[in-house]
Amino acid sequence: MSEENRALLTGKHFLSGDLACAEGALAAGCRFFAGYPITPATEIAERMARRLPQIGATYIQMEDEIASIAAVIGASYAGLKAMTATSGPGFSLMQENIGLAVMTETPCVVVDVMRGGPSTGQPTMASQQDVMQAKWGSHGDYEIIALTPSSVQEAFDLTIEAFNYAETYRVPVMIMMDAIVGHMWEKVIIPSADNIRLIDRKKPSVPLNEYMPFKPEQNLVPPMAIFGEGYRFHATGLTHEEDGRPRTESIRVQRKLVQRLCDKIRKNSDKIVQTKEIMMENAEIAVVAYGIESRAALSAVRKARAEGIKAGLLRLVTLWPFPEKNVAEIAKNVRAIVVPEMNYGQLVREIERAAKATTVRFLPKLGEEPHRPEEILEAIKGGNL
Repeated sequence: MSEENRALLTGKHFLSGDLACAEGALAAGCRFFAGYPITPATEIAERMARRLPQIGATYIQMEDEIASIAAVIGASYAGLKAMTATSGPGFSLMQENIGLAVMTETPCVVVDVMRGGPSTGQPTMASQQDVMQAKWGSHGDYEIIALTPSSVQEAFDLTIEAFNYAETYRVPVMIMMDAIVGHMWEKVIIPSADNIRLIDRKKPSVPLNEYMPFKPEQNLVPPMAIFGEGYRFHATGLTHEEDGRPRTESIRVQRKLVQRLCDKIRKNSDKIVQTKEIMMENAEIAVVAYGIESRAALSAVRKARAEGIKAGLLRLVTLWPFPEKNVAEIAKNVRAIVVPEMNYGQLVREIERAAKATTVRFLPKLGEEPHRPEEILEAIKGGNL
């Protein structure tokens, strides 16, 4: 049996979000995982610890989250699709090396199963308190990609998408999964390998002595050589030229490099952003939600429709780059937008900015279960003025 077939548990399964994420990584071709146990993401590491050796791949438990992301960067440069998984406190520890991955244009996937914070907070309670950290956790100007599943099936599917985005754009990609989706059990359908679209990083085609490790192609992404395949090059977190040489004193080099690191995501955002519109065709009140909150929001929208209120749902699958155009478009056609989040105000600020003059009604929740549909329905009714 081939390695690819052994990696895929095809068919119908009953899995948690964490386990589905691990299986999605294997289906995407992940062959290296470095991590450190942390609630509520530990089940991802446990699954990878069992499954990776079955296919001749590598699992390493590191001494901490700092070392974990460092090992992932090294494994990616050695040619492997690599991933780590953590929760809020560990995600904080990873931020400096996430910045290094951005600067060295390292394809990798980081899963954050979000729990209540700040600090050690609530290890066993869910939240959506890390979504701004995903974008702004490291220092400097940069762009990443962040996806958020609202079902166990999506935990599988979006993990594959995360690896494809990482390989396409040479960028760290985040899976921002709240703890409820991570620990929820649902049916998951794992297709055959022939029905899974996989993307591998583009390798250089130039002679060895002509390779420029950070010289972009038309899509602003450079082909990526692998350590040990004959190409000699320098990869550094310092400001560098296209040939990899550090040029920390050059304003020109800094401007050109950082703009490209941002623009390779910004200018391709239409190819990256994913949202789902439900009953938005004639909606007068919109709910914008993501993750577990979008499930209660959908129920609330259906209840509102049953009462004659023209409500609809915009579900965000992509958090970063933020779906600004999608939010702005629905804002033109509704009187109010309701935003339920399991935090005290994070993505709602981006929604307010995109919605401009349209009223935005925010429903925060902290340290509790997600919103009940009835709570969101009351906010819909309040916005139906």
